[in-house]
Amino acid sequence: MKWLIARRATQIAILLLFLIGPWFGWWIVKGNLASSLTLDILPLTDPFLLLQTLAAGHWPYRDALLGVAIVVAFYLLVGGRSYCAWVCPVNMVTDAAGWLRNKLGLKGGHMPHPATRYWLLAGVLAAAAITGMAVWEFINPVSMTQRALIFGSGFAWMVVLAVFLYDLLLAPRGWCGHVCPMGACYSLLGHTALVRVSAYRREACDDCMDCFHVCPEPQVIRPALKGAGQDNTPLILDAQCTNCGRCIDVCQPDVFRFTTRFDRRTQP
Repeated sequence: MKWLIARRATQIAILLLFLIGPWFGWWIVKGNLASSLTLDILPLTDPFLLLQTLAAGHWPYRDALLGVAIVVAFYLLVGGRSYCAWVCPVNMVTDAAGWLRNKLGLKGGHMPHPATRYWLLAGVLAAAAITGMAVWEFINPVSMTQRALIFGSGFAWMVVLAVFLYDLLLAPRGWCGHVCPMGACYSLLGHTALVRVSAYRREACDDCMDCFHVCPEPQVIRPALKGAGQDNTPLILDAQCTNCGRCIDVCQPDVFRFTTRFDRRTQP
C-alpha cells in the first residue's frame, strides 16, 4: 500500500506544518489551507477562496493573487483533484468513514447526482455575491478540520462529524465524489494535467473489480481499462481522477502505474 502510505504521510506532514506554529510557536507556515505564507516568503491561496472573494465584490491583495497563480500552475501540472487525495484533510475523514462502513457491512444509501457539486459551487458563489462575504468559509469542512485540531472547537468538530456520518450512513464516498464544491473547483484544473494514471498492462486485467471498489471516482477507470475511450488510450484522462494511486495499490496483476499524459504505451 505504498501510495496510501505516501498520501497519508503527505497529508499529515502538511497539517503538522500548520499546527506546529500555534502548538509550539515554530511558525514555518502561517495561516491555513485557504491562505498561507511559508517562511514569510511563499504565499499560497486557494482558488475557491479567491472566486468567493471576487464574487463578494472584494479585490484581493497582490500576494493573494500571486498565491493563487502558484497554486493554479501547480495543479494544472499534477491534476486539480490531486488536492483532494494528497492535501485535503477531509479525505482522511471520508476514508475512515468508508473503512468503517465496510467493516460494519453497511449497504445501500442515496448517492447524489454527480453534478450536485457544481450546482453547490455555483450556489456558494451566488451566496457570496448576495451577502458580500465568503460564506462557505464559515462551514468549510477543510478549514473546520484544521480549526478543530488547533482550537478543539466544538462547532468545528460537529462539521467534521457531519461529513463523517454522511459518508458512513447516507452516501458512500458521497461528500468528496458528489457534494464538495472545493473538489468541483479543483476538478476544473484537471483537464490538462501532466501526471496521469495509466492502465498500461490492461491486457493482464482479470476483471477482479478491486480497482472499481476502492476508486473514489470509479467511472474514470473504464475508458482506460477497457479501451472504451475515443482514442483507445490506456491513460485515465478524466478530470475527476484524484491521482490517489488506490488502483495501483490494490491491483494484483500490476495493471496500473503513474506516468505522463504523453506516455500511451501498453504492455502485455
